[in-house]
Amino acid sequence: MDSSAPPSRVGLISLGCAKNLVDSEILLGELRERGHEVTASLEEAETVIVNTCAFVDDAKRESIDAILEVAARKGRGVSRLLVAGCMVNRYGEQLRAEIPEIDGFVGLDDLRRVGEIVQLGGGPPLAAPSHLVFDHTAPRLLTTRGHAYLKVAEGCDNPCTFCAIPLWRGRFRSRTPDSLVAEARALEAAGAVELCLIAQDTTRYGEDLGLGRHGLTRLVERLLGATGFPWIRFLYAYPTTLDEDLLRLMGAEPRLTSYLDIPLQHSHPEILRAMRRGGRAERYLRLLDRARELAPNIFLRSTFIVGFPGETDEHFEHLLAFVARAQFDHLGAFAYSAEEGTPAAGAAGAVSRAVARRRHRRLLEHQRPIALERRRRLVGERLQVLVEGPCEESEHLLQGRHHGMAPEIDGRLLINDGSAPPVTLVEVEITDAFPSDLVGRIVGPAGRAGVVPAA
Repeated sequence: MDSSAPPSRVGLISLGCAKNLVDSEILLGELRERGHEVTASLEEAETVIVNTCAFVDDAKRESIDAILEVAARKGRGVSRLLVAGCMVNRYGEQLRAEIPEIDGFVGLDDLRRVGEIVQLGGGPPLAAPSHLVFDHTAPRLLTTRGHAYLKVAEGCDNPCTFCAIPLWRGRFRSRTPDSLVAEARALEAAGAVELCLIAQDTTRYGEDLGLGRHGLTRLVERLLGATGFPWIRFLYAYPTTLDEDLLRLMGAEPRLTSYLDIPLQHSHPEILRAMRRGGRAERYLRLLDRARELAPNIFLRSTFIVGFPGETDEHFEHLLAFVARAQFDHLGAFAYSAEEGTPAAGAAGAVSRAVARRRHRRLLEHQRPIALERRRRLVGERLQVLVEGPCEESEHLLQGRHHGMAPEIDGRLLINDGSAPPVTLVEVEITDAFPSDLVGRIVGPAGRAGVVPAA
């Protein structure tokens, strides 16, 4: 660090997906290594970094709102405002022109230069896709508790017509297995008990390294052998690159959580073709059946887009019928928003925002009784649960997750009887079920430090 520039007290607002969170943790790690003080309190921060998301309209608005909120505090505690992440690579020049309070920009390939940018500021990079891959030598400051994300690849080569992510994240590029094993060991040493493998197209891992379609399976096998994580999961599966051997491994190896997040986006063949997504509804249903056959304790999640250009009432009803047949444990949905530079942005047959929002609500309402029934089947079962800590709404309840709940997206398991320290794996008997959450009581293991089973 330039000795003429004193260290700054830095706070960070991280928006968007888990992949963005890993970038945020690298930013924080670099700042700490360069002598800056990292604070979780924005009230105490002299410099604030907003790590932005540019995935859909709602995410962009959230990012802009966060930037403007910090900009309004400049001169009243905040002295410098930096903007990082996806919006920088895509809209950096517009941000600089429209929000002059921004002091500096951290592009996707500039994460390891953040200390210098905190001191010197500077303009955004040219609008261009990212091309670097950060490895295990990048410092990270973990912000999660109990779980940690391991980014196995960057970028995406899929031709989905609705998605602009390749425009700023770049082509698909995998990290080496050795680098991933080294980082996984470091995350385990830092206290994580659950390892979540993430990428934009995780099931394509290793294709560009010559590992073929079994790359992710081979990586998981190495991680199982080289670490002691009780839980390893991967997010997300692309339907045409999912290796059936990975499902077999799920069924045979308890440490590989029986959980599959497979964003299918739609079910009707005409919409899937327009989206340039491989597969058809019947093939998807066979794939889900096969997953349940090979890993009987599996929990399934998917995500869908409604209101895509050309989607008719008939197409939407087809999707509702598909969801009823698929019986997902968890389901997410987006109302389509046109992304500049994508083929779908100029497609004919635009669906009004009001209709897209209405379909979005209907799809989630359609899933609600399915989710409730799936959860009710667990009442009376005993499941291994990762205790995360006190419930946000009441300190008299603990909250945690069983293996079929991914961090931050699949609801909670509320514990109303018994106690255990955070980041502890316990046995919980499920006593009640709701569409998003479960309720249970700790029944073991007896004798583990800090674990008090229900009376």
